[in-house]
Amino acid sequence: MKKIIIIGNSGSGKSTLANELSSKYSLVQLDLDSLAWTNAKPPKRKELAESSKDIRLFTDANESWVIEGCYADLIALVVSTATQLIFVNPSFETCINNCKSRPWEPHKYKSKEEQDNNLKMLIEWVKQYTERDDEFSLTAHQNLFDQFDGDKIEYKSNERFEA
Repeated sequence: MKKIIIIGNSGSGKSTLANELSSKYSLVQLDLDSLAWTNAKPPKRKELAESSKDIRLFTDANESWVIEGCYADLIALVVSTATQLIFVNPSFETCINNCKSRPWEPHKYKSKEEQDNNLKMLIEWVKQYTERDDEFSLTAHQNLFDQFDGDKIEYKSNERFEA
C-alpha cells in the first residue's frame, strides 16, 4: 500500500512524477488543482473545509494513491496518512521551462490557447516562490518536508525521478 504526496512549485514536475508513479504502482491520482478552485469567473479558492471534505472522500475511497499539488494547507490535512513525501524542488529555470513546454491540461483549461494566455502570469508566480509567505511558498513546502517523519525524498532536478 502506497500513499504518496508530491509537493513543489508550479512547473516543478509534480504532475509528471505523479503520472509516472501512478502508472508504475497502479495508484489512483489526485491533482489538488481539481478540487481547490471554484468554477466561477474568475476562479477563487474553495473554503478549506470544502476542499478538506473532498480530499477525505478521495483518501477514504482509495487504499493506495498519489496526491500532488502546491497547496501546503491542503497537504497538511492528509500528510499524516502518507507513506512517502516527495518534494520536487528544481531551479526556477527548470520550472519556467516546464511551464513553457507544458502540454494542454484539459482538466484545467478549455483550450491550449486559454492555457497559454495564462503563461505570463504563471511564470511571474513561479518566480515569487521564495518570496511568498503563503501556502504555496518554498517556506511552507520546506516546513512540511522537514516535519514529515516518514520516508521522504527531495529532488533538485527533473533529470531522474526514482521513488
